[in-house]
Amino acid sequence: MEARLLSTVLSLLAVLLAGWALEDLDPRKIEGFWREVGVASDKDLALRTPRRAEGVFLTVNGSSLTVKVVFNNSKSCETETTVGWRSGAAENFAFPGHREIHVLDTDYQHYAILRMSLLWRGKDFHVLKYFTRSLEGEDEQGFRKFRELTADTGLYLVAQHGTCAELLKEVSLGPQPAAPSPTQSLGP
Repeated sequence: MEARLLSTVLSLLAVLLAGWALEDLDPRKIEGFWREVGVASDKDLALRTPRRAEGVFLTVNGSSLTVKVVFNNSKSCETETTVGWRSGAAENFAFPGHREIHVLDTDYQHYAILRMSLLWRGKDFHVLKYFTRSLEGEDEQGFRKFRELTADTGLYLVAQHGTCAELLKEVSLGPQPAAPSPTQSLGP
C-alpha cells in the first residue's frame, strides 16, 4: 500500500512538473454542468458502490462552492447538494465531513480532472475523477491526461451515459430556447 501511495504522489508531482497543475483557477469558469466520465482509485470500494455519481452542477458564490450531485442508485436518480468553501489555494475546496475537492486540471470548456479526498473510518481516502461538459464522449485530450495521471493508480471505472446526468443538466440549466430553423426570421 505504501508503494502505491508513493507511486500516486510521484504521479502527481510529475503532473505538476509537466505543467498540468492549475496556476490560477477561475472558479466562475468551472460553474455549470459536468458529467462524470472516469473514476480512478487504489481502493475498490470507490468502484463497487451501487450509488454512482453521474453528474454535478457547480455554482460559485464568493468563496463558496455549491455542488449538486446526481447519483444513479440501482436505476433510481437521487440528488445531493453540499456547500464548501475555498481552502487555501484557489483550486482547493473544503466541505463538511472532512471532505475536499482539488481541481488538478481543466480547460473550463471540455474537461476537468479532480481529486476528491475524505476521511473515512479514520483513514484518508482519495479518488481521482474525470468530468466533461458533454453528455456524449469524453474529450480525447483531457481523457488522455486523466489516463496518464492515473496510470499507476490501479483501478478504473469509465462511466456509461446515464439518464440521471441528462436530467440534472436539463433541470439545472432550465429550458433552453429552441434554435430558429433556417426558414424562421429572427426579426420583425
